[in-house]
Amino acid sequence: MRVTTWNVNSVKQRLPRLLPWLDQRRPDVLCLQETKLADAAFAELLSKELADRGYEYAAHGEARWNGVAILSRVGLDDVVTGIPGGPGFPHPEARAVSATCGGIRVHSVYVPNGRTPDSDHYQYKLTWLKALRDLVATGPDAVIVAGDINIAPADADVFDPEAFVGQTHVTAPERAALAELQAAGLHDVVRDHWPDKRVFSYWDYRAGMFHQDLGMRIDLVLAGTPVAERVKAAWVDRHARKGTGPSDHAPVVVDLDEAPDGDIGPVVPPPSAPAARRGKARLPQAAPATPDDK
Repeated sequence: MRVTTWNVNSVKQRLPRLLPWLDQRRPDVLCLQETKLADAAFAELLSKELADRGYEYAAHGEARWNGVAILSRVGLDDVVTGIPGGPGFPHPEARAVSATCGGIRVHSVYVPNGRTPDSDHYQYKLTWLKALRDLVATGPDAVIVAGDINIAPADADVFDPEAFVGQTHVTAPERAALAELQAAGLHDVVRDHWPDKRVFSYWDYRAGMFHQDLGMRIDLVLAGTPVAERVKAAWVDRHARKGTGPSDHAPVVVDLDEAPDGDIGPVVPPPSAPAARRGKARLPQAAPATPDDK
């Protein structure tokens, strides 16, 4: 069973890349984030294409911002949209959808950005993560939380930790909130599988960031113990970040029970020019709030 997650940064814009990727990688489950489509528009755009490929889907979207979905070829039962009782900003946003797929409770999540550590959006992020943690803690143990977590779990998950001090995505409260979520029984399967490797899933669009491998690992697959014990391969599909019109995120691929592509490495293909950069920098996500920061 292949479980994947991908922040596509607009499913409509990424459709010419998404459909061939589905045909090539053939995931059994794909969690999508930043679909940026209302549910009716998602259905109009994708229903036939997905049905032709054997996928059911559950979408929870908005007309312009946010949006999550689960595509599944192994069943899609007990769909829940949002986090029951979770916070909004000020109203609940389309940031979570869950369903049971192949006997695993799958949560596709798009964690709030946080913007800046002194903002209301940052507090919203921490409260939202606590609500997610409370939901996951209710069970079952066979669970996956996958998506754009908008937190780099450790300094090794950003290209230059010193440059990001005081920015969102790396602050102690955010990392503590992520640790609390994992304490509900979740394993960071990519990091567990590749404990000492440089692994990024996001590279800003600014020139040279991707090609110099100046990225972050903020897209995670967190799995309960019964699922984590089945992992045979876990990797970032860097191919999908290359070429014309990509998302700024790459898909994360986790193979359970067997690995059709083999245990091929943490990032495929490896970056051609890994680089470390020191000096003044900031997380691109920490720019002053605009509508696109939702």
